[in-house]
Amino acid sequence: MNKPLVYITRKIPNEIVEPFRELFEFRMWEEAEEPVPRDRLIKEMEQADALLCLLTETIDRELLESAVNLKIVANMAVGYDNIDVNTARDKGITVTNTPDVLTNTTADLTFALLMAAARKIVEGVNFIKKDKWEHWSPFLLAGSDIHHKTIGIVGMGRIGKAVAKRAKGFDMEVLYHNRSRNLEAEQELQAIYTDFDKLLERSDFIVSLVPLTNETKHMFDRTSFQKMKSRAIFINVSRGQVVDETALYHALESNEIAAAGLDVFEKEPIRADHPLLELDNVVCLPHIGSASIETRVRMLELCLENILLLFNGEEPKTPV
Repeated sequence: MNKPLVYITRKIPNEIVEPFRELFEFRMWEEAEEPVPRDRLIKEMEQADALLCLLTETIDRELLESAVNLKIVANMAVGYDNIDVNTARDKGITVTNTPDVLTNTTADLTFALLMAAARKIVEGVNFIKKDKWEHWSPFLLAGSDIHHKTIGIVGMGRIGKAVAKRAKGFDMEVLYHNRSRNLEAEQELQAIYTDFDKLLERSDFIVSLVPLTNETKHMFDRTSFQKMKSRAIFINVSRGQVVDETALYHALESNEIAAAGLDVFEKEPIRADHPLLELDNVVCLPHIGSASIETRVRMLELCLENILLLFNGEEPKTPV
C-alpha cells in the first residue's frame, strides 16, 4: 500500500520530517527562502494527500479544486486568511493551524518592537553606523518611557494576554478591547475592558493583535489615528491589512502620533522604497513574530502531528 504523500511548500530540515518517514512519503519545494511557484504548487496538488504550507501561500478555490486526493491543509501559522476555508470545508478537507506554540515567542517580539520604537533603538544604531555621534546632549535620541504607562491591546487572545503579562512587569496599566471580554485577563492581570475609541484616546501604546476579518480590515484608519495621543506609539504584529498604511504614514509624518513598530504590512514583502521606510519614527520588521528556532521547529512538528493524527483516523490537535 502506498504511503500518503505530504507536500511541503518550503525546504525544511530533514531531521524534522525524519520521524514521520515510515508513514508518509514527502516532497518539498527545494528552496528554503523562495516560495514555490503557483503553477508548480497546483501541479503538486494533483497527487498530494496532505499539504503543509506557509502563510504566504494562497490556498484558494482554484488550488483546492485541483487537489484530487487532498485530505488536510496544515498551515504553519495561527492565522489562516490565506486559505479558502469554506471551499476546503465543502470538499471535506481539514484545515489546521499552529496556535499556542508561538504565543510567548510572538509576545516577546511584540514587546521588543514596542521597546525599540519607544526608545529609538534602531535609530540609535543607525546614528552610530552613519558616524553621527560626535557629542552627548540632554535630549539626544530621547524617546518615551515604557514603565508606568498605559498599554491598549486590541485583540485579547492568547498572544494579547501574554503581552499584557509582560506589560505588568513594567508596571503598566493594561486596557484592552476584544469582541468579548476576557475574564481571565481581567482577574489575573487586572486588564480593563474598554471600547475601541476610549482605548485609542487613553493609551500611550496601542498594540494590534486582531485577526484579519471583514470587520477588522482597515480598523486603524485616519479617524483612529486622530483619536490617539500625540505621543502615542502604535504597534502592529497581527495582519498588515488591519491598518490603512496611507493613514498611518500621514499620522507619523504629521506628528499626529509619535512612532510605530510594524512586523506586518498590507502587501508583503515590502521593498526598500516603501513610504514608511522613509520615516525615522518607524521600526519595520519582515514578519518575524514567531521567528525563533525553537518555535519554528515546534510549529512544523505540530503541522506534521496534525497530519499524522488525521491519517490515523483521529481528530487533529488544532483544527480551524
